Amino acid sequence: MTDHAVTFSRRFLLGTFGAALLLPRRALHAADGTTIEVYKSPSCGCCHLWVEHLEANGFAPKVQDMDDLSQVKMIAGVPEQLSACHTALVDGFVIEGHVPAAAIDRLLAERPDIQGLAVPGMPAGSPGMPDPNPERYDVYAFRQGEAQVFMSFIETEVV
Repeated sequence: MTDHAVTFSRRFLLGTFGAALLLPRRALHAADGTTIEVYKSPSCGCCHLWVEHLEANGFAPKVQDMDDLSQVKMIAGVPEQLSACHTALVDGFVIEGHVPAAAIDRLLAERPDIQGLAVPGMPAGSPGMPDPNPERYDVYAFRQGEAQVFMSFIETEVV
């Protein structure tokens, strides 16, 4: 992906889960940190490592293992071009893929008018994807058929 806006078609599915995404944003705080609901495959090791990254950075993940995440992604409005191996919900926002806790912290502090953040694919060195040769990767903010770079990282350091 490049730094320019990405265009994609938007799909919605109504239901209990979809209706919850349309409710006004409100803080979901646990005593030990912000609750983040994580939907992942039970066999995904990198997803487990990403959850550990969240915990180490003060979040309180609530993990739901699922064999097929396609419906969760569709209901949450995750663009196909930004899809990754796990999907999370935090305080009315969607988090797709290996998004660093620092980006989620900024999202929750600034509360921009977006659906959520995504790190497409599985970049080397992103949280949950340790690698001795980390690559630079972008975190995209997405909303209504468009995406733009929100932050850029090498490992968990902002560049």
